Amino acid sequence: MPFNKASYIWMDGKFVKWNNAKIHILSHVIHYGSSVFEGIRAYKTKKGTAIFRLKEHVDRLFNSAKIYRMKIPFSKKEVNHAILKTIRRNKHTECYIRPIVYRGYNQLGVNPFPNPVNITVATWEWGKYLGPEALERGVDVMVSSWTRMAPNTFPAMAKAGANYMNSQLIKMEALLYGFTEGIALDVNGFVSEGSGENIFLVKDGKIITPPLGSTILPGITRDSVITICREFGIEVVEDMFLREFLYIADEIFFTGSAAEVTPIRSVDKIKIGKGKIGPITKRIQKRYLANACNEIEDSHKWLTYV
Repeated sequence: MPFNKASYIWMDGKFVKWNNAKIHILSHVIHYGSSVFEGIRAYKTKKGTAIFRLKEHVDRLFNSAKIYRMKIPFSKKEVNHAILKTIRRNKHTECYIRPIVYRGYNQLGVNPFPNPVNITVATWEWGKYLGPEALERGVDVMVSSWTRMAPNTFPAMAKAGANYMNSQLIKMEALLYGFTEGIALDVNGFVSEGSGENIFLVKDGKIITPPLGSTILPGITRDSVITICREFGIEVVEDMFLREFLYIADEIFFTGSAAEVTPIRSVDKIKIGKGKIGPITKRIQKRYLANACNEIEDSHKWLTYV
C-alpha cells in the first residue's frame, strides 16, 4: 500500500519535513539491519483521536532494544510524548504510527557499539493492511516454504528489522503464487505465524494459538484478542499444532496492529469453514474494533487520547 505522506517526521527530538527525513547511506542499520520498531494504530473515536495500547507498544519497543543492547536516548515518557506530538503536528484524526530505533552513522563493521542509537517517529494515514475487503471477506493464504528462525538464532521476541528479511521471503512467495499472505512453520514443523501477523484457529468452539516458544512475536493485538476471548467465556489454548490442523479448522484468523482481526478463508486452496468470516471470528473482530474505537467502555484502559 503506498504512503499517504504526512507533513512531518520526528527525528531525535526535532521535527523535519517528510521529504527531508534522511539518514547517511553508511548508517549501520542499512548494512546490518540493526533496528527495532513498532507498529501502532490511532483510531478516530467519539472522544477524539485515540492510540490503541500505546504503553504496551512502547514497552515492547524498549524490550526489543534491550535485547539488542541498544540504549534508547529518550525515556519511555519522552517517546510517548513524541508520538502524541507527531500525530498532533500532522493533524491526523486516525493513522498508523511507526517508531523506529536504529544504529546510525559513525563507522562500519559488524560491531554496532561505536555507532549512535537514533530514534524516529513517523505517522501516516493507512487503510486495511491486507486489503479493503479483507476484514469482511477474508483472505487466501498459503503455508510458506520458508520457516521461522530457530530459537537462539534471532530473538523472535524482539520486533527487529533484521527479522523481517524472513518475513519478506514469506510475503513475496505468497504474492507470486497468487495468495495474499503466507503462514510460516517453526523449525520443528509446527505452525508459527504469518509474515507480519499472529494466527488463531477455531475448532469445536475452542481457540488455539501458537505459544511464544513457536518463535512468534508476542503480539499486542494477540494479547488483546486473548483477553476478549476470555471475557466471552471462550477457551483459549496456547499450544503447538501441525500444518494439517489448519485445513480442518472451523475458522482461522490473523491478528496484528496493521491486520487487526482478519479472517482467513482458505489455506493452500483448501476452504476454511464456509469460506468466509466465521461467527466466532466476527464476534471477536467486532469487539476488538469496538474497544479500539471507544464504542464501548474502555474498561482495560487501552486507549490514550491525543
